[in-house]
Amino acid sequence: MEIRIKRADVTDLDELMRWREIVLREVFSIPAEKSMDDLLAANREYYHTALKREEHIACFAYADECSDTEPVGCGGVCLYQEMPSPDNPSGKCAYLMNIYTVPAVRQHGVGKAVVEWLVQEAKRRDAGKIYLEASEKAKPLYKELGFYDMEGYYKYRR
Repeated sequence: MEIRIKRADVTDLDELMRWREIVLREVFSIPAEKSMDDLLAANREYYHTALKREEHIACFAYADECSDTEPVGCGGVCLYQEMPSPDNPSGKCAYLMNIYTVPAVRQHGVGKAVVEWLVQEAKRRDAGKIYLEASEKAKPLYKELGFYDMEGYYKYRR
């Protein structure tokens, strides 16, 4: 299966929001009947601002065996600055997120193509720290692509 990646921009805002809702509902097990209006409005504002500033790079994946006009996957990378350190002297960070493939084409290289494209975008911007959160199903793919477990990180629970 040949995969083509297309960078998204603010003209793709409606499509980005459609995919963002799909991802949020699946990852967080949010039922279809539960309103996400406030969260989606916040996401729309984020995309609108961050895409223009290039603080977020988003993409869609298309497969030659599927529709040329309907994406089969998506992904994004949040770019930000943290304090420089020995393991990231530039302090530039890239957090990969919203990586998703439609169920019908999973295990056919779509997710891999999206992640590779996002990593290249992060490297082009000199990110010294590139990371992501992984579902159990996706961990083998991320390990294959060179990611490793960041032991010792903790998340504050409010």
